[in-house]
Amino acid sequence: MSENTLPEEQPVTHTEKVGAFDIRNFIGALIGLYGIILIITGLVDFTAQEAARTGGVNANLWTGIVMVVVAALFLLWAKLQPITVRVSEDPTGEAEPDIAPTDD
Repeated sequence: MSENTLPEEQPVTHTEKVGAFDIRNFIGALIGLYGIILIITGLVDFTAQEAARTGGVNANLWTGIVMVVVAALFLLWAKLQPITVRVSEDPTGEAEPDIAPTDD
């Protein structure tokens, strides 16, 4: 009555974090780098002529500080809510790999 049939093997699926390849890490790093350059410029090269043009505000320093804060927020965002992808592994190698992003 019963047939001896083996169940089809289902591909093993797991999720992985994108990690260093998350675009938020690149954006945060670049904004942070430019922010650090502006902070150094604001601390080292703020002249009376620049103060006269900006009304006494050290624009490079303040812009650099804001950029470093924004960069830290980007990196924190990427750390707290990482992008995950669902990876299907097929031991037979017949199925196409599925690396679609998940909303987990």
